Amino acid sequence: MVKLEERKELTKDRPVEIAPLPRQAYIHLAQHTGKSATPCVKTADTVLTGQCIGLSEAAVSSAIHSSISGRVLSIRDYLHPILGYAKAVIIESDGQDTKEKLEPRSQKEIEKLGPEEIRKLVQKAGIVGLGGAAFPTHIKLNPPRPIDTLIINGAECEPYLTSDYRLMVEKTKEIILGIDLVLRCINAKYVYIAIEDNKPEAIKAFKGEVKNLKFKIQILKSFYPQGGEKQLIKNILDKEVPSGKLPFDIGVVVHNVATIYAIYEAVYKNKPLYERIVTVTGSCLENPKNLLVRIGTPIKDLINACGPLVKTPYKIVMGGPMMGIAQCSQDIPIIKATNGIILLSEEEARIYEEQVCIRCGACVRNCPIGLMPCIIDAASRKQDWKLAAAYGALDCIECGLCSYVCPANRWLVEAIKLAKQMQRK
Repeated sequence: MVKLEERKELTKDRPVEIAPLPRQAYIHLAQHTGKSATPCVKTADTVLTGQCIGLSEAAVSSAIHSSISGRVLSIRDYLHPILGYAKAVIIESDGQDTKEKLEPRSQKEIEKLGPEEIRKLVQKAGIVGLGGAAFPTHIKLNPPRPIDTLIINGAECEPYLTSDYRLMVEKTKEIILGIDLVLRCINAKYVYIAIEDNKPEAIKAFKGEVKNLKFKIQILKSFYPQGGEKQLIKNILDKEVPSGKLPFDIGVVVHNVATIYAIYEAVYKNKPLYERIVTVTGSCLENPKNLLVRIGTPIKDLINACGPLVKTPYKIVMGGPMMGIAQCSQDIPIIKATNGIILLSEEEARIYEEQVCIRCGACVRNCPIGLMPCIIDAASRKQDWKLAAAYGALDCIECGLCSYVCPANRWLVEAIKLAKQMQRK
């Protein structure tokens, strides 16, 4: 792992603000791992905030909900932050933000809920992993093997991002209630709340609220990529997830803090996942902020909310600077997995010319999974997908460290991503 320049000071002390409602929301039907949802509304329909607009009967999928009230303008292919283009429900706001009538549940009602009822509520709310993977959460609440340990991921190790930090500071009690709901589903014996040591206010908040002796606040050193599932498991439990396996294969489940909060909202408030906290930051902005953003809001609306611009952005990244994806347009909307929008200046986003690999081994020494990125890179460039697979391309977590430390500026992570895509075809 590597110590990176954090750049979190831009927003770490800025409480979450509510972003303005978008005039039009572009809500993709593919914003989760698994099969895309099928629209259950049609053009010219009137929809309410929180109304289900997309469903799928596939085993791995997630429900999609309207984030505003208004009229469905069209259902068509639209710019997607990861897929390029994908089917989206485009809704024109009526400015009223009229919510579907869903009453919060009483404490007595919540106490009566069994594990299967909680899973169904989470599934109905369309909750996915909000740390980036966007895997449907109801599936992780029903693991195929007995679970011994639950790890709550509050590491947020990427530079610039502070959305999880602010959530932990401002919604500590709610996160703890969400953890209790998860425990009722998976019956884990041990709970670790993992927080990096550069988040003192979050650590203080949890120490003040945690009363359950089963919960342990695990303070981690701030290194990248500390927040990866496998890295957390190794650093907290000294266990390794075998190649090709998942954490539940060794009796562990990991949930991001934002996912836990969404579970709390789904069960206690009867609220679907139609908004999330996004860090909008970078040296190009006059007022970087942490914003509570409706899903489907275009990037340009968030830039306007944090403006004015003090520099022309050279690159706009959705996510963190290490694992995020550069965007081609400010019209691209926020999806469930979006935890940050970073506006980088030309100085910060400078692109180096690739050189010949000098076989220094820096990528091998720094790979948190123990791979040989330079060898996978060579196989990928020769389109030898079998060789890339033999060297563990599918185990890559795409953290970007190999490219970051490479003195030859090789595009290693891009080559490994290509190898992974070709193997999955």
